[in-house]
Amino acid sequence: MNLTIPTIDCSAQDPFQALADLRRKLSPQGDVVSEAGRQRTMALFGEPLAPRQVVQRICGDVRERGLAAVLEYTSKLDGKSLSLETMRVGPDELSAAHAACDKSFLATIRRISENIIEFQSRILHEDVQLIRQDGLSRVELRQRYLPLRRIGICVPGGAAAYPSTVLMTAVPAKTAGVKEIAVVVPPTEFGGYNQSLLATCAEVGVTEVYRIGGAQAVAAMAYGVEGLPRVDKIVGPGNLFVALAKQHVFGEVDIDSIAGPSEVVLLADDSAIDRYIASDLISQAEHSPGSGVLITWHAPLIDGVRNELVRQLGQLPRGDLALNSLNGYGALILARDEAQAAELADWLAPEHLHISTKDPERLLDRIQNAGAIFMGHNTPVAVGDYFAGPSHVLPTGGTARFANGLCANDFLKRSSVISYNREALDDAADDIRRIAAVEGLTAHSASVDVRLDD
Repeated sequence: MNLTIPTIDCSAQDPFQALADLRRKLSPQGDVVSEAGRQRTMALFGEPLAPRQVVQRICGDVRERGLAAVLEYTSKLDGKSLSLETMRVGPDELSAAHAACDKSFLATIRRISENIIEFQSRILHEDVQLIRQDGLSRVELRQRYLPLRRIGICVPGGAAAYPSTVLMTAVPAKTAGVKEIAVVVPPTEFGGYNQSLLATCAEVGVTEVYRIGGAQAVAAMAYGVEGLPRVDKIVGPGNLFVALAKQHVFGEVDIDSIAGPSEVVLLADDSAIDRYIASDLISQAEHSPGSGVLITWHAPLIDGVRNELVRQLGQLPRGDLALNSLNGYGALILARDEAQAAELADWLAPEHLHISTKDPERLLDRIQNAGAIFMGHNTPVAVGDYFAGPSHVLPTGGTARFANGLCANDFLKRSSVISYNREALDDAADDIRRIAAVEGLTAHSASVDVRLDD
């Protein structure tokens, strides 16, 4: 096995310069696509278009021609000839998938749903009211939260089935009170024809499932096509084409983020166990593309983890895919000390940060930027991906510097509600007039005066 994941010794080279190219490749601007994706682009357009050009063509075509374009791209890209009737998974199909599904799997789905609902309900925003009363003067200010009317969820389904994505998107949305949820998933054995995925949709109460994927599915949800009404917000992971399509339609609809490949950074000291660290690096790399970076100030851990990577990669069904990801988008970093390790991790601002140390709480105080943080030796990223309660839809490519992971609050729309009586308006009038005069917007002050002069 040819493992060539680079080792970066911070005492011998500038780690920030060495990692700059890695972070650039992992951003949505890095054009990291699978070889299969490149081949499909060539077959469809007859030229090696950049992913952004592909997305612009597909979205523009769907906006212009509607459902016909969606079905045409589905046929060419996914090899499935669908119609208006077969594009949507019927209620009988959802019920049949649920009835035929393994009962222990459904019990797992229910337990995970309960975890998600418990956490998401606890953090859900509530209306706020502020009343200022001074004699007859009364001001009432409110912040009102209402759920979005209709949202769309992208669920991947090219190389594996992802019922967890349904859980981590639809359940927070339902917790927020969203009534209409449309799920789009590629028409594959891992997507729109996967029993476990369809059963999960039925279990959590999703009744709209469409067998379309890629940029054409994003465009269909954003613009609305026959049989699939437009949504107000699109969430969920996907490949680079899905991410760029979400960016393209932003403004027509809201989106959660423009996500790049999955990634994990591990901060580890001399208490870390090399086989645990290797398994965490592989767990994100197997998404293919995916990135795994170890940052440690304990030199012996580097060799131990490298040996474990070789051993474990040789035993996994997707080991070859994870190997390619680690070689292309991974690193083993020997930091000068704990402080430099934390600085590097914070600079990378990863999707997943695993603090695998004796005292993770102490190191947590040094961290500002991460999508989700996993504490201690017994909290692998898989706990967050599959079970704990926070959503696994997280910012990637360094965007955790300013972006947040998906949660129930992202499905709420807030409005401020302002109420002044005449006495309160009179009290505020001079200040309003003064600001309006400075800005030269005399109609603003006139709108106050006309009421007070009446």
